[in-house]
Amino acid sequence: MDVAMGQDERQRNDGDAQMSRFTRPEQTFPALTSAEIERMRNFGEVRTYADGEFLFETGKPGPGMFVVLKGHVAITQRDGLGNVTPLIDQGPGQFLAELSQLSGRPALVDGRAEGEVETLLLPPPRLRALLVAEAELGERIMRALILRRVNLLQAGVGGVVLIGPSHSAGVVRLQGFLTRNGQPHHLLDPERDRDAAEVIARYSPKPEDWPLVVAASGEVLRNPSETEVARAIGMIGGPRNDRIYDVAIVGCGPAGLATAVYAASEGLSVAVLDTRAFGGQAGASARIENYLGFPTGISGLALTARAFNQAQKFGADIMIPVTVKSLDCTRRDGAFAVTLDGSDPLRSRAVVVASGARYRRPEIENLDKFEGRGVWYWASPVEARLCAGEEVALVGAGNSAGQAAVFLSGHAKKVLMIIRGGGLGASMSRYLIERIEATPNIELMFNTEITALEGDEASLLRRIRWRSRLSDDEDSADIKNLFLFVGADPATSWLDGCGVTLDRGGFVVTGAQSELNQGKLVAPLETSVPGVYAVGDVRSGSVKRVGGAIGEGAQVVASLHGYLGDAAKPAL
Repeated sequence: MDVAMGQDERQRNDGDAQMSRFTRPEQTFPALTSAEIERMRNFGEVRTYADGEFLFETGKPGPGMFVVLKGHVAITQRDGLGNVTPLIDQGPGQFLAELSQLSGRPALVDGRAEGEVETLLLPPPRLRALLVAEAELGERIMRALILRRVNLLQAGVGGVVLIGPSHSAGVVRLQGFLTRNGQPHHLLDPERDRDAAEVIARYSPKPEDWPLVVAASGEVLRNPSETEVARAIGMIGGPRNDRIYDVAIVGCGPAGLATAVYAASEGLSVAVLDTRAFGGQAGASARIENYLGFPTGISGLALTARAFNQAQKFGADIMIPVTVKSLDCTRRDGAFAVTLDGSDPLRSRAVVVASGARYRRPEIENLDKFEGRGVWYWASPVEARLCAGEEVALVGAGNSAGQAAVFLSGHAKKVLMIIRGGGLGASMSRYLIERIEATPNIELMFNTEITALEGDEASLLRRIRWRSRLSDDEDSADIKNLFLFVGADPATSWLDGCGVTLDRGGFVVTGAQSELNQGKLVAPLETSVPGVYAVGDVRSGSVKRVGGAIGEGAQVVASLHGYLGDAAKPAL
């Protein structure tokens, strides 16, 4: 009796120790009641597993969410070097899943049966149906899925392994890509880590090979592109030849995500395409303080990640990273064809252009030489780490520039804010101006422009030169990191040749503003091509604010319903 009690106590202590390592453990690993499990049986099927058998494995597509009915399952995190980190054991009444299982993406952890295990398996479509049908239960499950991904990201031990110097351009590039897409990863510096040194000795990389990337499968990539990394870890699903979506949304920023959430929640089949990451430019904002409902502010990544998860909950297919090359508007078989780089075309009955804008590149000699090597177009924690204790320069006078300056001031010794005009009032929100003026390590330099960049033999930025626009005075400083926030140009080159009208700046013209729509009754967000709509920053006349983009994303769904409904009516 005493022995049994001692064993029970040890198990409880082990469980408490495991739970204490997680953020909000009670919400991360909630226990289901018997009544809740009974209601869930309508959405799943019973599966049994023998001792030692995997329910799911890192890097392989997960079958869905498991509810443990009998037995225990050990959850471990594993990286491409074979390092295994125990996370937690789950028993009867627990469910096994995280955000990947909303869309059947590869699992990020291993789940192995300890003894004989009986489970209830809910495949991704049935899991999404449960989340919608069972509101209260679905809320608890969805919160747990999000918190589990957060904990995997914070653990810093599993997922993709990057091997290379922490300040190298390739490392920073891929860290930013993986972070923006919510993918667990960790960095090993060969100068300080034995495992990294052993991999390097085996593959003998040249400087241009940095970083080495080790996927969960053990595959080693040399300085890969974002697409190559995404393919190696199973991020890219791609379209199926035989499927025609109701709507294809090109762009996964706030406008595209809002369209996806509202359209998918109302029963439309939705595909969302983006070339790099969800969130767009808003996703790179360090803090947004004037968005409705967040009085203390919220980071752009946190805001758009919620929308990204919400779109998946309602069944939107999100394909990242894929590059859209062109749009075929001939509709030979009644559907538009979105041509993709390296993949089959995606077909849909309607298209929403939400491709936003690309960062503008000022005319500075040798600028391209230092991009990714000291010149940056966004300010995330990855770049902030490179600036710790150093002076940095930032060019720009809009809200994005202001948010970045305030964020970087918490990491850098000093932020030189270089502004071409004579003030900030015409282009920046008042609250940001006051914040900047109250920050002692931000120095404002008005009527100033950068004239030259200088680097070292490795093409790393080392010095910048600038001059006053009011005199011939020139100056310079040893600056290793320069941030450019000088506006953006519309990402509309992929629309060439399809008949969509653009204004002089290249933005998409919609509604009655289009000459081709004169005298017609058209929806305000419809372009000159019926069935093609534009929302957010890419649209001519939009307000270029996160709130405005989200509003247009919601508004366009009513027009989509009307267009699709009319298209489905038989001709008289």
